[in-house]
Amino acid sequence: MAALIDLEKNHKQLLVARSRRFFSWLGSPHVLLSLIMLALLIYLIIIPLFRMMATTLTFQEKDLIKFPDAEIGGFTFYHWIRMLSSKISMIMLYVPLQHSLVVSAGATAIALALGCLMAWFVVRTNMPGRKIINILAIVPYMMPSWTISMAWTVMFKNRTIGGAPGIVEYLFGISPPDWFAYGPVPIMVSSGLHYYTFFFLFVSAALMSIDSNLEEAGEMMGASRWRILRKITFPLVLPALLSGFIMTFSRVMGTFGGPNILGVPVRYYTLSTMIRADMKLGDTADGFVLALMLIAIAIITVYINQKAMGTKKSFETIGGRGLVIKQINLRKWRGFFTVLIIGIEIIIAVVPAALLLWNTFMKTSGDFSLANFSLVHWIGRSDSTIDDGLPGIFRNPAIIKGAWNSIKLAFSTAFISAILGVILGYSIVKGRGTKLSKLVEQLAFIPYVIPGIAFGAIFISMFAKPVGPIPPLYGTFALLVVVSVAKNLPFSSRTGVTAMMQVGRELEEAAKIAGANAWTRFTCIIFPLTRSGFVSGFLLSFITTMRELSLIILLVTPATQVLASMTMRYTENGSEQKADAVIILLIVLILAGNWLISRFRKGSLEKGLGL
Repeated sequence: MAALIDLEKNHKQLLVARSRRFFSWLGSPHVLLSLIMLALLIYLIIIPLFRMMATTLTFQEKDLIKFPDAEIGGFTFYHWIRMLSSKISMIMLYVPLQHSLVVSAGATAIALALGCLMAWFVVRTNMPGRKIINILAIVPYMMPSWTISMAWTVMFKNRTIGGAPGIVEYLFGISPPDWFAYGPVPIMVSSGLHYYTFFFLFVSAALMSIDSNLEEAGEMMGASRWRILRKITFPLVLPALLSGFIMTFSRVMGTFGGPNILGVPVRYYTLSTMIRADMKLGDTADGFVLALMLIAIAIITVYINQKAMGTKKSFETIGGRGLVIKQINLRKWRGFFTVLIIGIEIIIAVVPAALLLWNTFMKTSGDFSLANFSLVHWIGRSDSTIDDGLPGIFRNPAIIKGAWNSIKLAFSTAFISAILGVILGYSIVKGRGTKLSKLVEQLAFIPYVIPGIAFGAIFISMFAKPVGPIPPLYGTFALLVVVSVAKNLPFSSRTGVTAMMQVGRELEEAAKIAGANAWTRFTCIIFPLTRSGFVSGFLLSFITTMRELSLIILLVTPATQVLASMTMRYTENGSEQKADAVIILLIVLILAGNWLISRFRKGSLEKGLGL
């Protein structure tokens, strides 16, 4: 009997000890913040994905036309069968999928060739002008992705879809062929020229970490230049190439602006433009099927990339003897290649904006003479003979409101994302190695692999109806903030983690011993020391949100229009000069915001990107 009592007593003591350990663990600041972040990530990512999938498996109101006896919300495979194996599946899914893959592969190849070549010249030759080259390489990232596409139409459009001709036809009387004016070729070129920045930055960083002694050793052993490139240099830069590939391919797969401007007019649909077409027709469930297909492709691409990275050997290129980077002497060709590289970058970063600006001063489309010069699209009053009576953008209340919405959305998103990035960084770094920390870090990364237009579609399913105490947010400005914050979590969390890893544990432990509570330690020690990470996350989120279109194109309403969506609205309505003026205004606001935010820290956007 006494033994049983002792056993029961020991059992109770064990339970009490376990309870104390659990509550002590739960009371740790990083654990509590991790659990809060976990709940937030589940709410913003997992639940919307689940509801999106559920929508594709249930009857919708529009389905009652074909199935009058069906019950709204009832289970069905109709939408999946319709999109995968019906008579219209070729038009709705397989052809747009083929177009998306072709465009993404072509754009990635162009970006890879251009970015790698420029990176090699900058790092591995004695070419001057590196500073200006690096600055110009960042500019395309700050511009909306469809800027070059809009400039392409100004330069090369023909009369295939009606309207006025472009500059080439006006100046030379030669109409560009249809394949060059619209369709896959201009989409690939414009997208590749925009996203080459990723390859340039990644490969530049990789080349700067390769010791030239390794290549010289191969040369001394009798290896040819091609063999050295294939056996030494290429394996060392392969991780950078794969990173550039995944960034570029996934971005182009989900981009909307370029394919909408250069593809839709000639019925060259990609998955992103087809999703938008389905949504406009009210076929929400069909659009969600396409969005899930786009997400699946992105996940498969990332998985293949990770497997490729995982199967490659790891090479140590920096040892105790220091790093030697031998540069090729271009001799008399230095000036030529410097002018060539800077000229290419000016064509990519400056000329498109200049073409759009020039077009805004043309009173009527297709006439690029000085006699047609006018400020009507900027400050003109309403005229029924011009742009359906729309006033100039500085006299148009809708544009002024759209500009304010863009600024408000960008600053709101940037501030919230930066705060969450610091919190996520603290939770992940302080709990590094634990399952909870790994789970939070992995969930925060999920939005990165989901293309923008598919991610926006997720939130239609989530907030079209009340969610607990939260009212339906569809059509509100708050929804744009929520979806933008959720999409920026991978970037803000990475800047937060990077900054937090530089803060030693002993600083917080010393403050704890001195009696400082968790809030005091965070506000007086942690946050001040991670201020650079906060500003980097703020800057990156601000620029990304200001120029974002694919993410919000399905969510904006007339009351919540931003400048990015207004450019598409004017383009689709045939008001090309107004659209060009709006995008110029958007670029100016982005550059001004970048300059203003950068004043609060030392560094540039390149550091903000963590590159």
